[in-house]
Parts: sequence; C-alpha cells; structure tokens
Amino acid sequence: MLRRQLDWREEGMGMRFFDCNTYIGLPRRGELRPVKTAAELVAEMDRAGIERALVWHYTQRDWSVGEGNRMIAEAIAPHRERLVGTWCILPPQCEEIPPRKEFFKAMKKAGIGALRAFPAEHRWHPRREVIGELFDEISERGIPLIMSCDEHVHWPATLYDVMREFPTLTLVITDVGLWGPDRFFRPLVENYQNVYVEISQYILADGIKTFVKKYGAERLLFGTGFPRQDHGAMMLVVKHAEISEADKEKIAAGNMERILAASGEKSS
Repeated sequence: MLRRQLDWREEGMGMRFFDCNTYIGLPRRGELRPVKTAAELVAEMDRAGIERALVWHYTQRDWSVGEGNRMIAEAIAPHRERLVGTWCILPPQCEEIPPRKEFFKAMKKAGIGALRAFPAEHRWHPRREVIGELFDEISERGIPLIMSCDEHVHWPATLYDVMREFPTLTLVITDVGLWGPDRFFRPLVENYQNVYVEISQYILADGIKTFVKKYGAERLLFGTGFPRQDHGAMMLVVKHAEISEADKEKIAAGNMERILAASGEKSS
C-alpha cells in the first residue's frame, strides 16, 4: 500500500503529509473510531494518503506516564519509517521518569522525536520551580514540546506563562479551538520564534491564507487529531488553501521534518 502511494506522489498527483497530532490506544473518553495499535494507525494513514505521523498513546495520559512511554516505544518499533514516537514528561520531584541524562538517551534510542505535557491532567504546574531544569534542556536541545488546548491547557494561565519563563522553548500548540483562536495564538507567534500552531481545529475562512501572508508558512503544522477527527478534513484545507504550492508543502510536512531534524542535530 505504501509503495503505491509513493508512486502516486512521484507522479505529481499529491503532496506528502506528516501528521503531528495523532494517537493510539483505548481512551477513557469515547472516540468514534479508536485505533488500538500502531499497525491499525498505519493502515488508516495508508487509506488517507498520509506518509508519516508523530504519535502518542492514551496510556500516557490516562493511566501511567512511565508505562505509556514504554508502550509507545514498543508500538512504533516495527514502523519507524512511518511513525515518530512522543513521550510524556512529569516533574522530577516524585521520580516517576528517569533522570534527565538517562531520559534523553533513551528517547533517542527509542525513536522518540517530541514530548507531551498534560499538566492539568497530571496535577502539576509548568513553572520554573517545578520543572525548570528539564524545560531548559528541552529548549537547548530544540525538542518540540506539545501542549493541547483540549487538555485543560489555558492560553493566559499556562501557555503564555510557559513561554514567558522559557522563551526559547520549541512549543507546538495543538487543538487550538474552533472559530477564530488567532487572538490567542498570534501574540505568542509574534513574540516567541519557536512557537508553532497545529491546524487540526483551525477552522476559519481564509485563516491559513491570512496567517501565511502575515507570518509566513513556517509556523503552521499539519495535524488531524485522528482518531477523534477524520484525516481528510485538514488535508483538504491545506490542498485548497490560497497560498503557494511551496507554502502548502511546508505546512503539510516540511515544517515538522525541519523541526525534528534540527532537534536531532542538537541531540547528537
């Protein structure tokens, strides 16, 4: 299936997509069509025409961070050409994740390219006195930290405070909310050069067009929110956005690949 899709792209009939917001596992909250395994996710990506994805596991949020990190590393192992894993972080005080040096070494070995934080779900505050040394090293290494606005992450109380304390952090904001969240995220984009916006919920007439005109295409990332949302919706939005083909390609895959490549170079 993948071979046929790559041939299809080589013939110029489509573009490459890298989904930076997808997950596997059985959630505590109902989903329309959950995917339990990495193999099931890859099959759905094949169906939609998505080449690669940055993926996390519901166990990381809903049950155990340590066990969930182990599970996503095992799940992606047979699919490393298609899937990049995401680990979850916690403050170090309760010793629930390995020490920093060990943690980052294990990340690289396991094919983990990004991190997620669920501070409200996991009952901690993303402040310097809580997690400062870890966030400083994440910033230095250029590792993308993903925070979802669907996970009780609030614009002023969380995202603005995080960037004020850690201004060089590579922050990917996902699930930004429907109907014009620009007033929330544009100030962060303007003030912090490493803030990126994932577009799975960016449903706004000419939203991508006007954002790209003002800030360029480099700060937007393609994501789907699958399986809660369907793959095809934002693929269609990107393909038909009134921007250049080069800018579409950046949003669809190029920006995420550039971020991960830069992080890999700094972590070598």
